[in-house]
Amino acid sequence: MEEAFPENMDVKSTGFGLTLSLISGKYKMIILYLLHEHHTIRHNELKRKIGTISFKSLSLMLKDLEKDGLINRVEFPQIPPKVEYSLTERGLSLIPVLDSMCEWGENQNK
Repeated sequence: MEEAFPENMDVKSTGFGLTLSLISGKYKMIILYLLHEHHTIRHNELKRKIGTISFKSLSLMLKDLEKDGLINRVEFPQIPPKVEYSLTERGLSLIPVLDSMCEWGENQNK
């Protein structure tokens, strides 16, 4: 049987490593799914829907997802400030991958 990763290979530089780096984190997959379900959502609404996440953690996760090109952040110039988040095309392309992971997990419980 051939090794999946040869010795001395940097897993982070593989497609597998890239995918894991984009979705790793306790809440990133949940955020992506919520954005997929609601299309556009505001920060406080995301926080309410997740429930267990702190304001700071949510802000950091959103910044990471935006930096990685998975979500859009639109800021409206008004008082109080209004910011909305949505998935980019790149983020949308991850949803089938996440669906497959969820389906695999559900099949393990049978």
